[in-house]
Order: sequence, then structure tokens, then C-alpha cells
Amino acid sequence: MIAGLRKDIEHLISLYETEKQRADELAAKLVVKESEAAKYKQQITDLTRQIDTLKLAGAFTEGGDKSAAKEKVAKLIREIDKCIKLIEN
Repeated sequence: MIAGLRKDIEHLISLYETEKQRADELAAKLVVKESEAAKYKQQITDLTRQIDTLKLAGAFTEGGDKSAAKEKVAKLIREIDKCIKLIEN
């Protein structure tokens, strides 16, 4: 009877150690995956920012025409100057 109980306890300890090792491995994998997820989120943010920048650049350069882009920028600056003058008055 004691031998059977001892055998059952050893079996339970063995199962516990196996599951503890599995849990530790899963926890380590989780840390790695969370790190990868953070890296990919940052990459998505960077790429979104690049897309926005390219869209903005495309809005100012109609077909690659730099003079038209300069003219648009100059027009925007004039409009901003007008707004500032209105605010000052």
C-alpha cells in the first residue's frame, strides 16, 4: 500500500515537472512573440508614416512637375501670411 502510494506520488511529481517545463517553454515563446509583435507594430507605424509622406509629396508634385509644386507651396505660404495678417488686426 505504501509502495503504491509512493509510486503514485512519484508519477504525480513527474507529471508536474513535465507540465512545469512545458509552461516555462510556452512562457519563453510568448515573450519572443510579444517582442516580434511590438517590432511589427513599429514597422507598420513607420510604413504608414512613409505612405502619408509619399501621398503628401504626390499632392504637391503633379506628375513630377517641380515648378508646379513650388508654386503650390508659395501659394500656401501666401494664404498663411494673409491669415496671420487677419489675426493680427
